Amino acid sequence: MGNFKDFYSSVEKREVISIIVVNKDSVLSRIVDLFSARGYNIDSLTVAPIPNSEYSRITIITFGKARTIDQIVKQLNKLVPVKTVTEHRDVIEKDTVLIKIPLDQSLSDVDVLARAYNGAIQNVTDEAIVISATDEPNRIANFIKVIEKYKPLEIVRSGVVAMER
Repeated sequence: MGNFKDFYSSVEKREVISIIVVNKDSVLSRIVDLFSARGYNIDSLTVAPIPNSEYSRITIITFGKARTIDQIVKQLNKLVPVKTVTEHRDVIEKDTVLIKIPLDQSLSDVDVLARAYNGAIQNVTDEAIVISATDEPNRIANFIKVIEKYKPLEIVRSGVVAMER
């Protein structure tokens, strides 16, 4: 019979990782290479410069075995342009979606639905309505499912940003 450590190491888990890096060429590709070398998919990846600094924040959402994620985090900490790596435990996550809906759909219904997911109409043209919503990733996924009945022309997600509480 295995012990708890063996069980913990073999369980698939969702991990939110924030990496503060020096904002330089090829840093992102080196980080992504660590994941691909171990056969792990990155479910979400966002990168943005940190205001008034030489650093950028990379937020990665991945699923994998605890042991492998622990190895990746250790190796991330060894990369020269990496300042810090944080495996989040108590985190606020937000995802944004832009959705283009044909104008022949009910503008008021689409507006009410967008507002239910912390969203709003952003633009109306002769052909389409563009709505946005920002919420927790699982709620954005649900919003996308619900909005399918309005026959979206295009859907674009931002990727998850996260911050420790």
